[in-house]
Amino acid sequence: MTEAKLGPEAREETWRRLGAETFDLVVIGGGVVGAGTALDAATRGLRVALVEARDLASGTSSRSSKLFHGGLRYLEQLEFGLVREALRERELMLTRIAPHLVKPVSFLYPLQHRLWERPYTAAGLFLYDTMGGARSVPGQKHLTRAGALRLVPALKRDALIGGIRYYDSQADDARHTMTVARTAAHYGAVVRTSTQVVGFLREADRISGVRVRDVEDGRETEVHANAVINCTGVWTDELQRLSGSRGRFRVRSSKGVHIVVPRDRIVSESGLILRTEKSVLFVIPWRNHWIVGTTDTDWNLDLAHPAATKNDIDYILEHVNAVLATPLTHDDIEGVYAGLRPLLAGESEETSKLSREHAVARVAPGLVAIAGGKYTTYRVMAADAVDAAAPDLPGRLQPSITDKVPLLGADGYHALVNQADHLAAQHGLHPYRVRHLLDRYGSLVHEVLALGDGKPELLRPIEHAPDYLGVEAVYAASHEGALHLEDVLARRTRISIEYPHRGVDCAEAVARMVADVLGWSEETVRHEVEVYTARVAAERDSQTQPSDEAAHERRSSAPEARARLTAPVG
Repeated sequence: MTEAKLGPEAREETWRRLGAETFDLVVIGGGVVGAGTALDAATRGLRVALVEARDLASGTSSRSSKLFHGGLRYLEQLEFGLVREALRERELMLTRIAPHLVKPVSFLYPLQHRLWERPYTAAGLFLYDTMGGARSVPGQKHLTRAGALRLVPALKRDALIGGIRYYDSQADDARHTMTVARTAAHYGAVVRTSTQVVGFLREADRISGVRVRDVEDGRETEVHANAVINCTGVWTDELQRLSGSRGRFRVRSSKGVHIVVPRDRIVSESGLILRTEKSVLFVIPWRNHWIVGTTDTDWNLDLAHPAATKNDIDYILEHVNAVLATPLTHDDIEGVYAGLRPLLAGESEETSKLSREHAVARVAPGLVAIAGGKYTTYRVMAADAVDAAAPDLPGRLQPSITDKVPLLGADGYHALVNQADHLAAQHGLHPYRVRHLLDRYGSLVHEVLALGDGKPELLRPIEHAPDYLGVEAVYAASHEGALHLEDVLARRTRISIEYPHRGVDCAEAVARMVADVLGWSEETVRHEVEVYTARVAAERDSQTQPSDEAAHERRSSAPEARARLTAPVG
């Protein structure tokens, strides 16, 4: 086992190792599937390297609905295998793999039609429960209209005739992905961000590694491996072209937009799941906020920066306001984010009908590609990807064991929850604050709080973002691989979507907190703040535009935090 600290001092050593060692596997892509694949391979005893062009979870894996769920709507599409698999994964996350990060969450399904809807929905939820949905969360509960309105007073009386309450679970997707990657590093994987694949190495007819560029300083090196696994999600086709191999499947990008509103704008004890003409709309409790989404539209523009349009936001508001007694307005919105689902291209033109099953293929000797799937089933996808690389690996491949491997921070978490008051007193914090930290770091909380030793100012809330302590920003840079201000504000914390200022008001203060760790000069601090501020301004501007093209034009006008990135990006 090795140090799981993804800090700046580890970057030089990981660069040296990439160029000097021969790996069993090189994994391209630091989303949840890539991180999961690196962890799967490392815990099977393979020598593995994970490279990511941007930041961990910087694509789809930080922009999901933040749910670990079976996918109730997939039952209607008769995808029973997918639902069963997803529910098993949800159970594992809640109980063994990540109880500190994944939590149960309640949803109300409002019933609007008499006679047929209750038995129809109840049958679906019964199936959901019996497939494994009701082991570590409560089963479905039927409510009258009065009971449903007591649970969710925000609903219009005429919006429902009754309701069914059921449970799923949720997690901060970006934190979860980063923790999976750190766990892979703990088991020996070389994990390196800001490291872009710019070419593939070949020996005769097989892929024998990749050429990578450090997009922070422009250096390049060759990484030799027995096999390469392409886990780049919506970039799968681009990397496929770069490798010169013919793909076995195509990936289509479907844009999903979510809005974030304050908790007090919707008076409710539970989340909501609403049917729309195309799909479903979730209202998901998120600490002091609600996340409302999502949309489902084709996207054919810049894969790195999908932009939300005014039409996307209006669509969400229109559908949620159809059932709310006090409608939400544009002024209520604190944050907006857009992500791209990597869907396997099917015959159907309807993106919401495309399968969320995943596909894995050995597209050339030494090269495996995996795409499709959903966040919840990342662990299964990872195991399938490593299995597919078996013909290129020397020796016998051990079976996958990640169902038995808790993520960093899981061991000891439950005991620490019981000791939260004591821990709080030790560090002069409110117990509520310590419980919040435990749900973000689990038993790694000691490492986080230790950064405040002799620096009491770091144990104070960040000004203009008081849900977070200064030590959390410093820890993001010292242990969690954050290299830019954007990484800290958008992914290690969620300040960029949880406050109306979207991180701009605290950008300079946070940049100064991490400057020492990352070796930033006064000029670099200023540059990081400018780049972040420009990003937020471009996003705000794009969200007032009517079309994808106009929104994309405004969003892509902002400078990149990683200026040396080139297309295609993996």
